[in-house]
Amino acid sequence: MRIISGKYRGRSITPPKNLRARPTTDFAKENLFNVLGNLVEFEECDVLDLFSGTGSITYEFASRGARSVTSVEINAVHHNFIRQTAKALDASNIYAVKANAFLYLRACPKSFDIVFSDAPYDLEGLEQIVELVLGGNVLREDGIFIFEHSDKYDFSKHEYFWQLRSYGSVQFSFFRK
Repeated sequence: MRIISGKYRGRSITPPKNLRARPTTDFAKENLFNVLGNLVEFEECDVLDLFSGTGSITYEFASRGARSVTSVEINAVHHNFIRQTAKALDASNIYAVKANAFLYLRACPKSFDIVFSDAPYDLEGLEQIVELVLGGNVLREDGIFIFEHSDKYDFSKHEYFWQLRSYGSVQFSFFRK
């Protein structure tokens, strides 16, 4: 896994073998950030990365200078890896939170400009994340919510749905509030 752009560009991140996460492919990640780069000024964004796994998306946002990146991961091994990697990168804008993403969203203490969710594709209740993010104050007005999912989901009828980007087996549904 590598960081594609920004001040940590080219840095390789090697997760330990006991990490069970499915990181977003470099191809999908690069395309996602190309789209976002045309939509936002990263330096002005507070970002929430749900189901962070290896932290791949977190590091990309931090590398591009996001004001803050809150990385939510329930698995202790994954959470510790994100914390250690943030420390190794000297990324003071990364805040790793060990929490259940569903519970975190229900009691979220702040609002974000960008929310990214890469929940396990087979997670029961996965579609609830969309309502938890868009139904409360987690996403700021005019914020962007990106929901990574498999092609078995279709959110195009949702009132805040904006667009779908598809990169191989990876689907990104974009929502704007």
